[in-house]
Amino acid sequence: MHTRSIRRAVALAGALVLGTAGLAACGGGGGGSSTSSSGGKSGTVALLLPENKTTRYEAQDKPLFEKRFKQLCPNCKIIYSNAEQDPAKQQSQAEAAITNGAKVLVLDPVDAKAAASIVTRAKSSGIPVVSYDRLIENADVNYFISFDNRKVGELQATALVDKLKGEGKANAKIVMINGSPTDSNAADFKAGAHSVLDKSGLTIAKEYDTPDWSPDKAQTEMEQAITALGKGGFAGVYAANDGTAGGAVAAMRSNGVDPTTRPSTGQDAELAGIQRIVVGQQYMTVYKAINEEAPQAAELAYGLLQGKTSSSLVNRHMNNGKISVPSVILTPVTVTQKNIDSTVVKDNFWTVSQICTSAYAAGCKKIGLTS
Repeated sequence: MHTRSIRRAVALAGALVLGTAGLAACGGGGGGSSTSSSGGKSGTVALLLPENKTTRYEAQDKPLFEKRFKQLCPNCKIIYSNAEQDPAKQQSQAEAAITNGAKVLVLDPVDAKAAASIVTRAKSSGIPVVSYDRLIENADVNYFISFDNRKVGELQATALVDKLKGEGKANAKIVMINGSPTDSNAADFKAGAHSVLDKSGLTIAKEYDTPDWSPDKAQTEMEQAITALGKGGFAGVYAANDGTAGGAVAAMRSNGVDPTTRPSTGQDAELAGIQRIVVGQQYMTVYKAINEEAPQAAELAYGLLQGKTSSSLVNRHMNNGKISVPSVILTPVTVTQKNIDSTVVKDNFWTVSQICTSAYAAGCKKIGLTS
């Protein structure tokens, strides 16, 4: 993965202390065209995130974006909103941001198809849009920044297949718990995973799409699978992210199934997911360096505010059904017990003290994870 780039991004982001509110402005701000202390034009940008059930958005994406953007433009204003998995609410938040002077939208859509109307509305007012983390479909967005999402699914499935084969379960049954059907990324994760699983020799005995990426709904799905297959009727679980993995693990535990004997996948390297990996209740997660993604999104937004292109960041073009979108596609990486220290700890995504609380201290000691 881009470890060196991540360290640079973190160093830049860390140079400024995080402001206390998403709407905070430093100096004039607003939609005007005053000059910032960095020498560029100041103004207002809106960061519109999709939900808070996945902990990364409030804990990582928002503060990292704000830090980098305020470093680039101290006199700029940031309007922040979280749609809490409601497409209609996100539409209203975008409209409010435009009304309140936003000159650039950084939009992570709840619904990748429905969000096209937000882009149309923005463009009618001459406002550029960065599609953040999820690609907005059939819309004239200016940039897309995310990870190689099909690769994420491939990494998850490959890890699960290799683990089960190593346990002599090459032809076993698994349960597949995918992400939200309204999330374009979830479709990519699913497609990537199927590209590996469908030729692996494993049988997908039960498969679910999980509305809203809800851990509670994932837990219900896993309970249904256990009821249908029996406690011994599956060898592992493909879970599309750490939240759904947590739901699956909770279902196994409440139904008398030891999750340490049924490897499960995840994504996002959430703290709870890393801690489950430490004690063996989850086999792996996919680390996506948000401390690279969010600052680079801020750089794209600042460039658009200045009326400049950021071609040096673009490394791919992605077709969203309407245009070929200039894109910044970052590299995900598999994390298991073996490399927690050389990935999330090394990059200061989580510290050892955050991971190895009293409930996980013995597990940390067992795998050699120490400060």
